[in-house]
Amino acid sequence: MAVLRKRSKAKWRDFDLQFLIEWIKRLLFDPSKTWVVGLGLLLAEIVVNILVIWEIKYTEIDWEAYMEEVEGAINGTYDYTNLKGGTGPLVYPAGFVYIFAGLYYLTGHGTDIKTAQYVFAALYILTLVCIFAIYHKTAAIPPYAFFFMCCTSYRIHSIYILRLFNDPVAMLFLYVAVNCFLYDRWNLGCFMFSVAVSVKMNVLLFAPGLLLLLLQSFGVWWTIPRLALCALIQLILGLPFLLENPVSYVTMAFNLGRQFLFEWTVNWRFLPEWLFLNRYFHIGLLICHITALLLFYLYRWTRKSETLQCYFRRPFQRTAIVYVLFVSNFIGMAFSRSLHYQFYVWYFHTLPFLLWKTDLWVSAKLLILGVIELCWNTYPSTVLSSISLHVCHAALLAALWYAEPLFTESKSSREETKKK
Repeated sequence: MAVLRKRSKAKWRDFDLQFLIEWIKRLLFDPSKTWVVGLGLLLAEIVVNILVIWEIKYTEIDWEAYMEEVEGAINGTYDYTNLKGGTGPLVYPAGFVYIFAGLYYLTGHGTDIKTAQYVFAALYILTLVCIFAIYHKTAAIPPYAFFFMCCTSYRIHSIYILRLFNDPVAMLFLYVAVNCFLYDRWNLGCFMFSVAVSVKMNVLLFAPGLLLLLLQSFGVWWTIPRLALCALIQLILGLPFLLENPVSYVTMAFNLGRQFLFEWTVNWRFLPEWLFLNRYFHIGLLICHITALLLFYLYRWTRKSETLQCYFRRPFQRTAIVYVLFVSNFIGMAFSRSLHYQFYVWYFHTLPFLLWKTDLWVSAKLLILGVIELCWNTYPSTVLSSISLHVCHAALLAALWYAEPLFTESKSSREETKKK
């Protein structure tokens, strides 16, 4: 009897161990477990953010300039030519002014840095919640990939809570907009998208993808009111400044030709400065950007055989909505005139989705993520780091091109369409 009992206990131990192993495998590899892993990472991020605020010294870069710029508007100056900070004139749209004016009052006229850091830590957690919601809805990547998106990036934590840049604010509104699109709240999504643009113009890199999604889902005529909604939001937010000096507001807040300093570039360090500043180089990059968008638009995102009528009324699936938006933004990043360190947040949280939509080996995906992280953490940038970043961008762009075409629908996608 004693022998039987020992054998029984051994079997139960083996069963428990096997059950635990299988549970861990499902937890790490099953996309339906996104929120289980996500919740654990969110709790870890709260601890990490508090520790960073307590233990690592804040570095002043743009926060004081932000406060000086919005202080002018608070004091009644609505002419953008007269709104300046320590780093130069105000170059962000009106949404930035309103949001950072609120932070101005919340932080004792910008002097209470600790409070500002906690606000940005909360902003970071909210952004992760939005990202996890997107990944849960699309079930596109295994949960273990989230570990490379949370807790591990020094540069991302620095951008949020050690530098207090405005880029994270714009990206939060953008990810809220993406969630709205996934829940078929297109009007609300367009509203949030326009608010994001009003904080910083980098969000316009998503615009070509959004335009395609609107045309595909609603057709030309029903797309126009949604574009008008985006424009109306910009008009309402910018009205005080437009009434004061419309030319100054439009040319400074939406200046697409603004020159960047060579000393801050992350992606073009291997070029001579004269070439980096050359206008023809910028035009060449713009042509490459537009060409890449057109190629994806014609050959990866649509069917060649579709008639005009059915082409404009064939809604995308949820995963495809995120795919088009994220690829549109990534193409803009790959052909950007200059990337500064705070711009990393423009695409950091989209990289796992993009990589896991390719046919690359998992080891290659993780390698690309790791090298990109190293490039963005190299300060100042070097010839090697900037070339490596371009190599990673080129590899990912090529992998996206050779991945399964967007219009190839899976069985589950077809079933979802039938239910709708």
